[in-house]
Amino acid sequence: MTFEELRSIIADKFGAEVILDTKADKLQPYLVLQTERLAEVCLELHDNQQTYFDFLSCLTGIDNGPEAGTMEVVYNLYSIPYNHSLVLKVIVPRNSTPEEPMPQVPTVSHIWRTADWHEREIFDLVGIYFKDHPDMRRILCSADWEGHPLRKDYKLQDYYHGIKVPYDDHNENNGFKSEPPFLTGIPTPFSDKREKPQ
Repeated sequence: MTFEELRSIIADKFGAEVILDTKADKLQPYLVLQTERLAEVCLELHDNQQTYFDFLSCLTGIDNGPEAGTMEVVYNLYSIPYNHSLVLKVIVPRNSTPEEPMPQVPTVSHIWRTADWHEREIFDLVGIYFKDHPDMRRILCSADWEGHPLRKDYKLQDYYHGIKVPYDDHNENNGFKSEPPFLTGIPTPFSDKREKPQ
C-alpha cells in the first residue's frame, strides 16, 4: 500500500482535518496528526484489515529546543504481513520551566505493548508525559532525578542527595574504553587490522 493510499484511508475515516501536515517529498514520508486524535488513528491503523500495522518498530521523542518552543513524538509503524510502513508525527508545545505544564501526548501502549517502555524512556529523558499510560514513571534515571537529560537546555545537577556529582574530562583525554587507538592516540602492541588468511 502506498503512502498516498494510507493517507487517504486516515482522511476518509477521521476527516481531512486530523492530518495537520503531509510530507510526502521526504526520504521517509510522514504525516503530522492532531495530537488528541493520535490514539484513535493508531488503533484504526492496527485493527483495520487493509492496513494491519501490527508492529511499532520505533518511537522517538525529539526536543526542538527552547527557541523553537516545540517537541515531537515520531511513530514508525510497520505491517509484517503486508510489508508496508508509515511514519506518524505529533508536535506539542514545549515547557521551558518546571513550573509550566509538561507536554502531553496520548499513550499508544494499549495498542502496541512495546510502546510501554518506549514512552517511559521519552518521559524520563525528554520530558513528554503520555496521558493514560499505565505506569508513567522514570525508567533510566532515579525517580527523584532533576530534569530530563536529552533536553537541549539540560544542565547537569551539581549535587544528588548531598553528594557532588562528579564530572571529569576522562573521556575527552582518554577516550572511551575500547575505542580504536587512532582515536585516543595511545599506542598499542596489537593492531586493529586483522591479517588476511592465506
